[in-house]
Amino acid sequence: MLKAILVDDEALAREELAEQLALLGECEVVAEFPNAIECLKHIRQLQVDVMFVDVQMPQVTGLELVNMLDEQERPLVVFVTAYDQYAIQAFEDNAFDYLLKPVEPKRLAKTVKRLSQALATRQVQAVPHQSLKLIPCYYQNRIKLIQLQDVEYAFSDQSGVHINTANTQLHSQLSLKVLEEKTSMLRCHRQYLVHPQAIAEIEIMDNGSASLHTRNGAELPVSRRFMKGFLDMFKL
Repeated sequence: MLKAILVDDEALAREELAEQLALLGECEVVAEFPNAIECLKHIRQLQVDVMFVDVQMPQVTGLELVNMLDEQERPLVVFVTAYDQYAIQAFEDNAFDYLLKPVEPKRLAKTVKRLSQALATRQVQAVPHQSLKLIPCYYQNRIKLIQLQDVEYAFSDQSGVHINTANTQLHSQLSLKVLEEKTSMLRCHRQYLVHPQAIAEIEIMDNGSASLHTRNGAELPVSRRFMKGFLDMFKL
């Protein structure tokens, strides 16, 4: 049986879709989320096969949500929308399928059958890389959407991924891999990414490594593995 999550800011829409899936008997809904941010907090732990995602949601749209997920970990995506023009964009982004609201039972049954076949043959959907403009972060029980241009650097430790701006440090559910692939941030160390515009100085060490100094006074390591890329970038 397929494991699925529903992401839609309309409770009634989630309820109706969950009921239809239950009647089909081939897809178990293991979680429902009213917005993209809540989905990001839990999707890694749930490890589902498919996500049914509303396109139009406040703050972070369904399209933006899918783009924030690691391609290697992302489940199959079925967009659900009341607006036909978004269906075209969904196909351009190579989503697995789309459903128009109100969802027709026969159309849903066809989608679920195709999902089962795809997972049986381990089909992989390919959503092209798109640049992230906003980074969702958590700060004092609130969710903030940080403009990429305001980010100095990001790093990971045992407690997760942290986003540093000039004034504060916040936690994000996005992985360093996603941030590296879908933003202009550069990898300087296995655990660090830096925004190029935040770099004020590169200090070369005798052992072949280096330290980066940001415009706001932070010091970041540059491992030997990533040194050449930095030297080439600055034509050093």
